[in-house]
Amino acid sequence: MNPFLLGLRLLWGSGRRGRARFLLMALGSGLGVACLAAVLTIPAVLASHDARTSARYPVLAEHSSAVHQQFLDPYGSRPLRRVFLARTGPGPVPRPPGVTAFPGPGEVVVSPALRDVLAANPGASGLVPGRVTGTIGAAGLGSPDELYAYVGTTPDKLTAPRALDRFGDGRLHEEVVDGETLDILRFTLGCIVLLPLVVFLSVCARLSGESRARRLAALRLVGLSIKDTLRVNAGENVAAAFLGAVLGLAAYLGVNEVMARVGLPGLQWFPADGRPEWPTVAVCLVGCPALAWVVGLLGARRAALSPIAVRRTAERRPPRTWGALLLVPGMGVIVGYCAMSVLGKDPSGGSASSTLVPAAVLLTGAGLVFGLPPVTAWLARRTAAVSGSLPLTLAMRRTEVDPGSSLRVVSGLVLLVFGASLTQGVLIELDQVSRRTAPLQEYRIRLSELSGDQRRELERLPDVRTHLTAYSSWSPAGEPGGIGLDVVVGTCEQAARTAISLRGCVDGRIMRLSGPVPPTAYDPKPGDRFPFALQDGRKVVLTVPEAGVEVDAYQPSVIRPDTLLVPPSMAPAGLAAGAGSLTLVSEADAGTVRAVLDGIGRVAPTAEVEAVGIAIDALAQLAVIRSLLVVGMVLGLVVGVAAFVVSVADRALERRGQVAALGLLGARAGTLRGVQVVQVVVPLGVGLGGAVVAGWLAEASYLITGGGAVHWDWEGLPVLVGSAVGVLVVAGVASVPMVRRHVDPELVRRD
Repeated sequence: MNPFLLGLRLLWGSGRRGRARFLLMALGSGLGVACLAAVLTIPAVLASHDARTSARYPVLAEHSSAVHQQFLDPYGSRPLRRVFLARTGPGPVPRPPGVTAFPGPGEVVVSPALRDVLAANPGASGLVPGRVTGTIGAAGLGSPDELYAYVGTTPDKLTAPRALDRFGDGRLHEEVVDGETLDILRFTLGCIVLLPLVVFLSVCARLSGESRARRLAALRLVGLSIKDTLRVNAGENVAAAFLGAVLGLAAYLGVNEVMARVGLPGLQWFPADGRPEWPTVAVCLVGCPALAWVVGLLGARRAALSPIAVRRTAERRPPRTWGALLLVPGMGVIVGYCAMSVLGKDPSGGSASSTLVPAAVLLTGAGLVFGLPPVTAWLARRTAAVSGSLPLTLAMRRTEVDPGSSLRVVSGLVLLVFGASLTQGVLIELDQVSRRTAPLQEYRIRLSELSGDQRRELERLPDVRTHLTAYSSWSPAGEPGGIGLDVVVGTCEQAARTAISLRGCVDGRIMRLSGPVPPTAYDPKPGDRFPFALQDGRKVVLTVPEAGVEVDAYQPSVIRPDTLLVPPSMAPAGLAAGAGSLTLVSEADAGTVRAVLDGIGRVAPTAEVEAVGIAIDALAQLAVIRSLLVVGMVLGLVVGVAAFVVSVADRALERRGQVAALGLLGARAGTLRGVQVVQVVVPLGVGLGGAVVAGWLAEASYLITGGGAVHWDWEGLPVLVGSAVGVLVVAGVASVPMVRRHVDPELVRRD
């Protein structure tokens, strides 16, 4: 008989217990494959988004029948993209993707999400002046929640029109996550999802390992060859894994259809984007059974080579210590970078750190897992030798004899805590480069894009705290990089409402600003003279005065130490608008920022707004990364908890005979439960302790090599320790019900 068929016949012929075990293996594999499909589909979702956004990218032309001008503004923390389109001649004009017709003057085509925003907030209608005549289809949107609009207008209303040839040139222009950050995301998701997933799938393939090993040893003793014995075990594993893979893919497809309509914070996708491609399907349908095959071969090898030792439960060899050696190079690199930071050296930048840190993290994670059995065995032996407690002694002796079982129980949770620290580091590093932490927010608009009425109306917006006007000195056309001077036109009160502190300011006098922040370009000296252009082409000269003002302002800001503060009454009349800008100042909370941006869009919809200190694309990217990492943490938590529950339940079932024997010898139920809890808590405590220390140091090394201002995540350490303690307590409590009260004589029957 074929060994594979023999394995399946033995499976179904072993009664309800065997069939239940098979179904548990299949369901566990299905859960793992669903998580695997979710992780593997994330890059495809992002790639589909990037392909559609790049297909709508306007391509410039020398001569065309249409012109355009693009604007990117923050709407709260979300980017709002507007493309103003205008005909310049009777010829054919390109049609944007997802739009049925080129919008004419006064016509607006918006995305469904922007349509909902305009309906819920009529005050934002100034952002897209005109009548909404249609919505953009899926082909012209990166995601369903994107704020995008095509606004029809006339060429004379555009401040910087550009000839439009077509949309999309086949190249990638807009990325929801840039390539470098996507690599970091892949690596982080691999640590917090894929590594625990491999452990979980291995656990599912090793259910009832001891019982199956005894059964395989019996087959080997009755004459089955070593190769056929291995195939019998592999047949059951592969069948369960393949069935689980099919169930997992079906479950993921259903979840994708629901989640695509619900979305995640900062990230939504169309259902078709999340459907797995054929390579992903192949990985799930082939990779999971292949892993089960390998695990089955390793699990059945002892039964095939030493069947008598398995049947008579001979003493096992102590675990090898080579796994713990992986911690040496991994922690060596991590501790080395941490030591360099303590010594005041900056190891950021360069290609070495971008390779060494990920490699060190992987080696450390593997060392935590494979080094757990020998460390646990050594600790159990030492504890049992000095312990005077019966439950502790029994638990430690059992752990000493079979420390490898702790690997299956705690590996998933250990890797989860280790990966959580890396996730904190990634979020901290990204947050440093995208978010403004000052309590005030500035908005800068070029004066050349504003009329006099628009300027006065912007200055009177309800949520604007104050306003200032800045001008740059004139430079000859051949010297664009020459030394220049910026002046800020405003009163001492206006400057004080923009800065942290302002000392020594006197109204009615031109004052030189100085402070703790070093000048950005040039530190003006008293007596220096700088020309400023006027509207009629003439020049006016301003001289740097002796009087100075001590100022401390949130940076970046229009108020900085290399500028002059000029009272409005002393500002030269008719300064050229091309060299000036209007700066509005408001509170920095999200509601106020959105209200001010809405007001600017209502008053001057075609003016380009610079929200100082806010990286709009980086904020949107951070929201996407945070959502994906939260999804990864949830998947890792599901996989880690599932691996723990399955392993503890399986080990409790496998050891029912030993528990029954101890009960017959007079051991109390409380003693047996204490033994069960200690057998789980001790290896888990060792693993989690190592994961917290190694993970926090790994996070520090990542932050150090990233070059940000934060190197040590002291705020995140209590959260990490609290999570580890919580996991330890929950695991201990969950282990108590695994010991039964009554004794079943059948469990202690010997063959």
